[in-house]
Amino acid sequence: MTKRIDEPTGTETVGHEWDGIEELNTPLPRWWLYTFYATIVFAAVYVVLYPAWPMIDRATAGTLGWSSRGDLAKEMTAADMARQSVVERIAATDIEKLPADPELMQVAVAGGAAAFKVNCVQCHGAGAAGSPGYPNLNDDDWLWGGTLTEIEYTLTHGIRWYAAAETRSNVMPAFQGSFDAGQVSALTSHVLSLSGKGKPNAAGAQMFADNCAACHGPTGAGLPDVGGPALNDAIWLYGGSAADIGKQILAPRHGVMPAWQGRLDPVTIKMLAAYVHARGGGQDPAPATPKDAAKVAVK
Repeated sequence: MTKRIDEPTGTETVGHEWDGIEELNTPLPRWWLYTFYATIVFAAVYVVLYPAWPMIDRATAGTLGWSSRGDLAKEMTAADMARQSVVERIAATDIEKLPADPELMQVAVAGGAAAFKVNCVQCHGAGAAGSPGYPNLNDDDWLWGGTLTEIEYTLTHGIRWYAAAETRSNVMPAFQGSFDAGQVSALTSHVLSLSGKGKPNAAGAQMFADNCAACHGPTGAGLPDVGGPALNDAIWLYGGSAADIGKQILAPRHGVMPAWQGRLDPVTIKMLAAYVHARGGGQDPAPATPKDAAKVAVK
């Protein structure tokens, strides 16, 4: 290995040659070496002061005792303390009176939006628009009522969640075997006529009166007290085509919503109700009747 001076650059070569190609000996500048040595020193100090080396069930703790989990716990505790007063106000406020305090209602809706993203989007979608079999929460069509109190009750006790004693429940009977194809066609046509999409017929109207009006109402407007869906609008849970309606008549499908009582605290449920109510289709409570006022006076 013979080193020589490269004439064009005046730089010494390293003495190697490959196919006539020689490498110049150009060491790194001193500032780069000093920076490299500084990083080694920094790393040595870091592994002493902070968690660094992974062990079997944990990492080395470091002499300062710092951890990102510890910082997160402190920040979450501080956030909980900061919102505690607001949470207490929401807990102490009757849910129907929340809209009277716009600032408190805004906080409740924001908290409900966060809870919705964690617990509800799986069925109702990120925008609460639903999908076949999962209700759209953005419209004003409610199976069990759309007031804040009614929504809160539905969230608390669920729908057909039989582990909860007070769950909302109804069952549409299957008419397969009871109706022949002609009867199903006549009833389907009548149901479609309620929303202006089909031709009314006497046979279908009579079948509806005999078998369906008890839950859906004589005009198909629905009965929220028993969870009977409205059939006179353009909103359909399982599809609004003749085939979809016929299928539902013969072999009805029934959704299940879990009861959130025990899974979520009462304030979170109240905030969820506020968020759902604020999506655009929330209903106001019915005006108190003289009979209701008398009950309040007695209490």
